[in-house]
Amino acid sequence: MTGLKRSWVDSANSAETDFPLNNLPYGVYDKGDEEVFCGVAIGDYILNLTKLEEDQVLDLGLGVSLFGWGTFDPLIDEGQQVWDQLRTWCETVLKEGSPVEKTIAPYLDAREGVRMHMPFEVVEYTDFYAGKNHAFNVGTMFRGPENALPPNWLSIPIGYNGRASSVVISGTDVTRPNGQLKGPDDELPHFGPCARWDFELEMGAIVGKPSEGMVSVKEADDMIFGYVLLNDWSARDIQAWEYQPLGPFQAKATATTISPWIVTKAALEPFRTSTPEGERPLLPYLKEPGPMLYDIDLEVSVAPEGKPETVVTRTNYKEMYYSAAQQLAHHTTSGCPMRPGDLLGSGTISGETKESRGSMLELSWGGKEPLTLDSGETRTFLEDGDTVTFRGAAKGNDYKIGFGECVGKTLPAAEIPDWAKE
Repeated sequence: MTGLKRSWVDSANSAETDFPLNNLPYGVYDKGDEEVFCGVAIGDYILNLTKLEEDQVLDLGLGVSLFGWGTFDPLIDEGQQVWDQLRTWCETVLKEGSPVEKTIAPYLDAREGVRMHMPFEVVEYTDFYAGKNHAFNVGTMFRGPENALPPNWLSIPIGYNGRASSVVISGTDVTRPNGQLKGPDDELPHFGPCARWDFELEMGAIVGKPSEGMVSVKEADDMIFGYVLLNDWSARDIQAWEYQPLGPFQAKATATTISPWIVTKAALEPFRTSTPEGERPLLPYLKEPGPMLYDIDLEVSVAPEGKPETVVTRTNYKEMYYSAAQQLAHHTTSGCPMRPGDLLGSGTISGETKESRGSMLELSWGGKEPLTLDSGETRTFLEDGDTVTFRGAAKGNDYKIGFGECVGKTLPAAEIPDWAKE
């Protein structure tokens, strides 16, 4: 594994920063006005690609603007050669001893105080159920350990098509959903606010290349542009009533929060690791030609309004049973075309211990085992005013590849209109 790549930006050389020269993630931001910029995080700063392109300091020889649109979609559409070309250019101008330091320095904006925006347009969103520990925990709660995993789970990456329209950027408040509910002792359903509101700790893979027909796992891996942290907010009581026979619907449609910085696959290369040894042989089209997962430490904290946060979960992305490349390859088997900007949620990432479970449903074991927060308050599920923060980083010997924070605060449910009341 390579060590820290040193930069003339001093804050990028700290072992504590999420954004050393090894990382160079992409994000979209403004500085308090209407002008929006595309940038690269480096230490405590952002390299303003939009201004560099406008001033013709950055010219990739394409004859078109890549960074003047307030989104990284044009870059994603260009493909691998241009992705590599931009990364090499950024490394070259930011590395320690670069002869163009004085030229580039005026294009650095302080990260502190900027407002982040969606870095790409989510074309389609698919969420998977690909973490074995999570699937086993949830199945055990509802069906017992002997029937915890569905019969197909060890053979196929299970997923559902979600709502691209409700994917939001970190820092966006999330309103508790209303929905149709029916408790186990209720004779009839009723309509009201979700009472079992939950987070789900996931990674999101961003598709960067289109597909036509079925692709191999290796080809699928080559199609991925980068990764984000992803919170698959879930209304567990709405889900319990609606999910049979067709699966998640309104329980998953409220919001999906992603972190604002796209960490490229190139930055994560040194941290590749293999998926766990399968308990059942996979069909040939799902077999991996090499390590397709990443060793990324993850944590979740919960903070009641006005109170300090409590870390409730620590786990790792390598706990996944299926990689994003396997998920993407399987997605194409029906002839389903994948497009640049498609987002794939990994499924909830849980470890084997209680402290590594990736959702409140698991942490409180369906509400039967309340968590005690550092504030002294207890939680079985999320309450109004609670802020949930995800953090993640792949860790080298003297540096880390971080994702920044993925943050969302729960607001009270909207008032139900009179015509919808019972």
